[in-house]
Amino acid sequence: MATVTSITSTYAGQFSGKYIAAALLSAPTLDKEYITIKPNIKYKEVIKKYSNDAIVFDGTCDFNPTSTVTLSEQILQPEEFQVNLTLCKVDFRSDWEALEMGISIYDHLPPTFTDFMIGQVAGQVAQKIEQNIWTGNSSTNGNFASFSELLLSGSVAGGQNAPVSGAFTAANNITGSTTVLAGLQTVVNAIPITVYGKEDLGIYVSTQAVKAFQTAVGGGSSYANGYMNQTVIGAKPLDFQGIPLLHCPGLPASTVIAAQKSNLFFGTALLSDKNEVKVLDMADLDGSQNVRIIMRYTAGVQYGIGNDIVWYF
Repeated sequence: MATVTSITSTYAGQFSGKYIAAALLSAPTLDKEYITIKPNIKYKEVIKKYSNDAIVFDGTCDFNPTSTVTLSEQILQPEEFQVNLTLCKVDFRSDWEALEMGISIYDHLPPTFTDFMIGQVAGQVAQKIEQNIWTGNSSTNGNFASFSELLLSGSVAGGQNAPVSGAFTAANNITGSTTVLAGLQTVVNAIPITVYGKEDLGIYVSTQAVKAFQTAVGGGSSYANGYMNQTVIGAKPLDFQGIPLLHCPGLPASTVIAAQKSNLFFGTALLSDKNEVKVLDMADLDGSQNVRIIMRYTAGVQYGIGNDIVWYF
């Protein structure tokens, strides 16, 4: 059975060769390497965690082994996902791209539409991965366990992370600028002293939080100290008290996460898999007039040391 195709356009001259699609979220969390990417995982990978107690003691003449070293682990196991679409060439014969399909009855899918679908599928997969990284629910088809789900289960299981509750809601993000700054201050205050100041420490924030932050630091529609406000002179660099604010569109408006890049992991088989879309013309295989669009990839996330993460929700 073919994927349902609905064509509602009207032919009105030569096709310009361009399609207009709804704006897609990119995957900046991966594209900008905000978290540690671990490729080439065929099945699963063990993330080793090391800790020890005091190691420095007063000197003596003898060798006296001290301290206690603890090794534990987290499992990063990417899940397999697929995209399967079937398009019937008959649906395009009467459309404004009919000439691109060729004169013969043994026609092919319009090349411009094929290129568009490849880009569209790759873009939607990137968007899905971005959302899954932060809010995916493993019980939902097409999702893997997100950082939010893993951190929640970790805190329920015994406080493996440091969750902080707050009123950082979507409404407050948009209309209550001081609430945004207060929420970020709460996050910074909760960062462990062993983590604060680390080079790869960042605060992961949503699109709504970024918009509200810009409004807050720009003084809204007022003037401050005799200078024009932020709304006029441009965007404020995204950092809070020297800690980078990392814009992740997949994060929900009410969630902020402070963590080291080296403590957050994304696993996959080949990084190129999420960009490889195959288009198969089935005419020579089964005699049908169908074209199949196929994509397969693996993806999953995991954190290392939960106590080093501040999770504001």
